[in-house]
Order: sequence, then structure tokens, then C-alpha cells
Amino acid sequence: MLKISPKKYAYLENLSDENHLINALAIDQRGSLKKMIAANSSKEVGDEGIINFKKEVSRELTKYSTSILLDPEYGMPAAELRDKNAGLLISYEKTGYDVNAVGRLPDLLPIWSAKRIKETGADAVKLLLYYDVDEDQEINDIKHAFTERIGSECMAEDIPFFLEIVTYDAENDDAKSAEFAKVKPHKVNESMRIFSEERYGVDVLKMEVPVNMTYVEGFAPEGGEVVYTREEALQHFRDQSEATHLPFIFLSAGVSAELFQETIRFAKEAESKFNGVLCGRATWKDSVAIFARDGEEAAREWLRTQGRKNIEDLNEVIKVAAQPWTEKVSVQE
Repeated sequence: MLKISPKKYAYLENLSDENHLINALAIDQRGSLKKMIAANSSKEVGDEGIINFKKEVSRELTKYSTSILLDPEYGMPAAELRDKNAGLLISYEKTGYDVNAVGRLPDLLPIWSAKRIKETGADAVKLLLYYDVDEDQEINDIKHAFTERIGSECMAEDIPFFLEIVTYDAENDDAKSAEFAKVKPHKVNESMRIFSEERYGVDVLKMEVPVNMTYVEGFAPEGGEVVYTREEALQHFRDQSEATHLPFIFLSAGVSAELFQETIRFAKEAESKFNGVLCGRATWKDSVAIFARDGEEAAREWLRTQGRKNIEDLNEVIKVAAQPWTEKVSVQE
């Protein structure tokens, strides 16, 4: 059981629905989103393009989400346009990582702090950490200390700390390969166990599902390679759930809205004790090309129809599949 302050508890309630489930919208992408817009636009796309797209997503979709995750570089105008009932998470890290350096080491936005994020009216601080549990201990120790600092900062400011872990294999850059799929359950579940330790000060884990669903029996495309039987995949979800006592939510990792919903149903079948989602591209990615090609009004229409449907369909799945985080959290006296 995680024990938190009354103030942190109240912040978590701001990010959740009346049943204490989190169905948050993620649009803190920066470099990748800029590339997506540029790839579909015939004219140069500057900062204004990415800012305006985030504004449209926030204005249209936070009506149906419990909260929204944004970045402080391009996302603050969008934060102002969110629905009055939607909570706010703010990313603390720089986007991406240095592809020429070893270890995918994290870095923070230099003019931000947990205190400044709190002063924006945010309900939580989010940190993205790329992590390979099997990488050199020297590299992982840097990441451990780095995370400890953020946890201490959030504790001092009495604001929830959401840690997003994206796993990788330092020996294999192809995260979509069958080879990586074979080691993914170990890497996801072990990283989850490590960062559940009290020393890191994490309040909520934002996690990948422990398998690549396109390699699961029954989900793999016709003629495609199967890495996990259905029962093996279910067991990996069970093992993940047992790897932590903390609340945890799933990220969508850019899969389609339909596959993400099927994955959540699969987690329910495994009796995973997850507490919601923080879903990004699975909700809105198809509107990027429309925005870049046809403009804001066309994107707005897509968001009001298909984007809304994506969230409302996911909401229905979450209602029956997720468990309230209150079952894992108590308030310190």
C-alpha cells in the first residue's frame, strides 16, 4: 500500500473520474509530432504548427478525458484551453535522447522544476525514462540517481510523481522485432519492480504492456510470427501486475485505437490490477495528417467525431477493465 499526503491524494483525484480511474490524454510529444506534421505539409511547419495542433486536441478531447499530459515547451496554451474538469500533468524531461551517446541518458528542461510545474496549476509531474534493466550498471546507476532526485523534488513540493518507463535493448535497436518481443516481458516487469522501491518516490507508474501484442497468438497478423501463446501472454500481464504495489496505468505506444482497446480487454482477462491509461497517439494520430494538409477546421471536425469516439470507446473499456487506484493508496495521517 502506497501512503501519500492528503494534498497528493487530492491531486490524484483531480486526474481521475468519480470511480478513481485515470483515463488521461497524452500529447506531450514534441520532436516526433513536429516530424509527423512536417511529413504531411507542403509548407514549412514551425513552432506555431505544433502549438496550434495541441490546442485543438486539448479543446476538443479533454471534454471526454479525466486529464491531459502536456509539455511546457509547446503545450501551455493548450493547457489553458482544456475542459474545466480535466486535470493537468506536465512533462519535466527534454524530448528524445542523444542518439550518438551510449545509454539513452535522460535530461531535464533547464528552465523548469517541480516547483515551477506546480505553479502552472499542474496536478502532477511526469518524467519519461528510457531503461534497459540489462544495460551496464554504471549507466543504470546514473538513471537511478536521476529518478531519485525527481522523486525528492516532487516530495518536497507535495505533488504526485508519474514515472513513464519505456524499455529498450541496448544490444538490439529494433524494438518491433521478434527478438525484442521475446525479452520485453522481462525488461518491462523487472523495471517496474525496481522503480516501485520507496527510494524513488514514484506515486504512479506509466507503463508499456509487457508484450508486443502483434506477436501474441490470436493477435498476430495472418502468417506472422508468434512469440507468445495466449496463455503465456496472459501470464506476463499477471506477472506485471504483481511486480508493483503502486498504482499503474498503460501507455498506448502508438498502436491503433482498436488494438489498444483489445489490449486493455486482454489485461482485464489476465486480471491485471491496472488503474487506467494515459493514451496518446492511439487517440489522435490520424488527425495529424488532416491538420497538416487541410488545416485546423478539418482537424477539428475529425477530433469532434472520430477522436471523440476513440476516447469514449476507450472509456467504456476502462470502466469494466481497470481498478480504482484507491485500492492501492492510503492517506498519511
